Parts: sequence; C-alpha cells; structure tokens
Amino acid sequence: MRRLGDILAAGKPTYGTWSQIDSPEVIDMVGLNGFDFIVIDCQHGPFGIETAERMARAAAATGLAAAVRVSRLDEVEILKALDAGISHVVVPDVASAAQASRAVDATRFGPQGRRGACPCVRSGGHFVRDWRDYVAREEARTGIVALVESVEGMAEIDAIAATPGLAALMAGPFDLSVSMGLQGDWRSPRVNDALRRLVGAARENGLPAIMPVFSPDPSECRDLVSSWSGEGVTCFMLGSDKILIANALQGWIDTVGGPVS
Repeated sequence: MRRLGDILAAGKPTYGTWSQIDSPEVIDMVGLNGFDFIVIDCQHGPFGIETAERMARAAAATGLAAAVRVSRLDEVEILKALDAGISHVVVPDVASAAQASRAVDATRFGPQGRRGACPCVRSGGHFVRDWRDYVAREEARTGIVALVESVEGMAEIDAIAATPGLAALMAGPFDLSVSMGLQGDWRSPRVNDALRRLVGAARENGLPAIMPVFSPDPSECRDLVSSWSGEGVTCFMLGSDKILIANALQGWIDTVGGPVS
C-alpha cells in the first residue's frame, strides 16, 4: 500500500486531489488516470469515517496513497482514521504550535502521546500479537499534515512549522482569502505572499509543503504548478473531484456547441 509519507519523502513532483463525492468509482478513476494520492474530505464531504474507510480501500486497489481530512482537531476523529488504516491525517485550521502539537500527540501511543490503544483494529491486522512491534511500525508510518488557512495561523507559521513530529504543512488558499476579508480571491497578492511565507517556513524546518491549486482552467493550473515548483514545492492538490468532473462536463458541452435551450 502506498503511503503519503513515502511520496512526500521522495521529493518528486506529486499530484493529488480532494475526494468530496461519496464514490469509490470516482476514486478508481482518479487512481487509474495517474494521480498519486487522494485526500478523503470528512470536513466538507457529506460523510464520516465509515465512508472514508471504504474509500481508502478503493484507493489502495488502484495504487493511490490516501489521507483523510478530519472535520476538526479532535483526538477521537484522528484515532478512528488511523485505526482504519489511513496513515496520514490532514487537520484543518491549525492556528498555533499548541494545536499542531496536540494533533501530533493524537498519533502517538502513551506515554509519549494520547492515541487510544486497541489491538483489534484494521491498522493492526484486526488483532495485534506483538504490540511493541506494531507500535514501532505504526508510529513510523503515520503522520499529521497541518492545514494552515487563516490569518491567525499565518501569524504563527514559523512556530507551527517547528512543531516536532509533523509530516507536512498544507496551505489553504481559499479559506485564507476569506479570513483576510478577500471573499475567495485566492489569486490576491496578499494571499500569495502569505503562502510564500508558509513554503519558506516548511523549507526552514525540513517539511514538505503541499499546495492546493484550485483553477478549473488547465492552462492556469499548469502555470501555477510551474510557478510554485520554482519556489521548491513538489506536492500539489489539483482542484477536487467535483472541480475535475464539472470541468470535464463543461468541456464536452462547450465542444459540441453549448447547452441546448
């Protein structure tokens, strides 16, 4: 099974997208068309961990690495994702080093962390016979991606990036624009200046930076990927399953002459 952590560590150009549609078939198509990873979105998607586990199995079947975005910083939500065998968790709206540390602690068993211990979970093959070996392997392969997407978070970005145990930083351009009062203008120079600070903080602390690219225009998307690659970013979120499908549908209609009235 591919893991997001291994992909990030390779430092090669890597492409993923958000999964907000409750459909293993859509995940099949994402994997079969060359994407590297999927982030199953339990924050904005209309589903919970039961569905996320099923979708993660679909990802594994097509060679996609899978992560899950939990709905909030919550130890139980993180626990359920990890127990389900989803190795990386994206935590939304991380705004301080204390929050980042709390998220990391939720991936570590006691006494170092606060992850609840159960030997009968999917991540342990449903019954762990050698608990110490399982803990060592599990803590080496799991990780927290801190999603920083607010003015408050950007003000603390250096401290967040320095939090021990983080797997990566992820930017949140759209939410950040809303937090800045720009109402979704993720192309604003103010937003991009903040994103560059996030990329720089990640680089200073040896962390990968994951950059979402929202444009439904493939040419603009290509240009944005090229621009951020020049800043040292190698991992990108391209749109979402909804954006990609809607764009393809619109392309078909445009090709045949537009909608019939």
